[in-house]
Amino acid sequence: MTVDLTHKAGYAAILGAPNAGKSTLLNHILGEKVAIVTPKPQTTRHRILGVMTEPGAQIIFWDTPGLHHSERALNREMMSRALAALADSDLALWVVDGTRRGPEHQTALEALNRRSGQPLLVALNKTDLETDKTKLLPLIQELEEAASPAAIIPISARTGDGVRLLLDEIIKLLPENQPFYPEDTLTDQPERTMAAEIVREAVFKLTSQEIPYATAVTIDEFKEEPHLVSISATIHVEKASQKGVLIGQGGLRLKKIGQTARLSLERLVGGHVFLKLFVRTTPDWSRKKSTLIEFGYGD
Repeated sequence: MTVDLTHKAGYAAILGAPNAGKSTLLNHILGEKVAIVTPKPQTTRHRILGVMTEPGAQIIFWDTPGLHHSERALNREMMSRALAALADSDLALWVVDGTRRGPEHQTALEALNRRSGQPLLVALNKTDLETDKTKLLPLIQELEEAASPAAIIPISARTGDGVRLLLDEIIKLLPENQPFYPEDTLTDQPERTMAAEIVREAVFKLTSQEIPYATAVTIDEFKEEPHLVSISATIHVEKASQKGVLIGQGGLRLKKIGQTARLSLERLVGGHVFLKLFVRTTPDWSRKKSTLIEFGYGD
């Protein structure tokens, strides 16, 4: 059998500040939803693997939590996972929000400048929101001086503008390897994990203020039957008052969360889903190592 020595394959860590558009970019590249997306920062908590395969190349992406400083145990674990993904990758892809920069932008820059020799690409995202493209030039110059990337590619993860050019630049920088995954692989996430994330996404979309950030979801049952998947999930919050907000008057908010999640779950499994949701108060779960491990956020 002849081995194609010119085939490119490798790992690319998608990094950046919270809400820069990292998960939106990954979902667009894959053409499928493997990472949950909401307008709120810090939606992504795990490092999520997504695989793009095309003739001559395979890019294995790590979608990572947004880089930020925090003393909370959960947030420290999120930062640790993002930095671990960077260390394990052949390439760093820094997604920068072209419309705004907060303190997390500097946090991301500092982390990337400490990387161990991987080439760096910058995806300057949300450029579709800027009508006067010349206003991006000072930011591009600033990024060139601060990070010395191999290239800066203006993109819109939402519309797909510039994404093909970005992929071509990534492939140029990857090492010569044979594919690591079968060509039909999109992600390594188990369906149970994706189901928990889909429920948490519905919580993010239908609640506000501190509720989403105090929430974790565990899957109690995932039972596949002919023509039906039965899922039971528990939504954990840290305070009794948050439990009341999440359930809503007469259980209406929890019912809406369930309806929203069920529609996404049916797209995930390709069939009918029966979803049961429970809410449980687990005090200070995000600050305790034991519950972080139990809920899948720690090792």
